[in-house]
Amino acid sequence: MELLFEELSGKIISAAIDVHKSLRPGLDEKIYERALCVEFAEQGIHFEQQRKFEIHYKGKYLGHLIPDLVVENKIIVDTKCVESFTLTHDAQMLGYLNITGLDLALLLNFKVWPLGKRRVLRPNFNKT
Repeated sequence: MELLFEELSGKIISAAIDVHKSLRPGLDEKIYERALCVEFAEQGIHFEQQRKFEIHYKGKYLGHLIPDLVVENKIIVDTKCVESFTLTHDAQMLGYLNITGLDLALLLNFKVWPLGKRRVLRPNFNKT
């Protein structure tokens, strides 16, 4: 079975592993996010850092959300420094996917060795 955006996901994870091997665990999430930006730029991976997405409800503007990184307008990448991923992390990414309309988020945990990785897919609620 083929994974959604398998090749691009592999490039992202490979870049994250390079960052993780170099910087090691123990730093702030934002440091890893910035290092990923450097790595993506060097590898020619198009990304946007801290892109704003407006949130509306019943036609009213509520605010915005800002994912860490959006790669090639296809994948949300969220850096974490946590003991382990929880359902709360999954729920956050599901909310981000719903608002952005994207279908895949990658959670990357830089606190653990080896690098923690989790794929979160947006469910298709339109199926009957």
